[in-house]
Amino acid sequence: MPPVPKPKRPLQRTFLREWRKHRNMTQEQAAEPLNMDATNLGKIERGLVPYDQRLLESAAELYGCEPADLIMRNPSDPEGIWSVWERAKQGQRKQIVEVARVIVGHTGTDG
Repeated sequence: MPPVPKPKRPLQRTFLREWRKHRNMTQEQAAEPLNMDATNLGKIERGLVPYDQRLLESAAELYGCEPADLIMRNPSDPEGIWSVWERAKQGQRKQIVEVARVIVGHTGTDG
């Protein structure tokens, strides 16, 4: 009896498309510096083809973010904490950290 093939695990969602659009780039504009064609980039963005570390690093450089941002952070989410952080000035960032520490360190019974 032949082995039963394992079901393919769906690829984890990324934010590659959102970052490209956030930087106002078309697939064609992004594909060339990433050394691929727009069709392949589209497949990667839709999760049909896997990405690799080299692509993450190249795309992060192209989009002006960190490789982890491409898989963890939607730049178009105005309520996302990192979107708030990016809009904050240096003094405001210090306040954000102080407030976050109070919230996380809060040991009251309300949550």
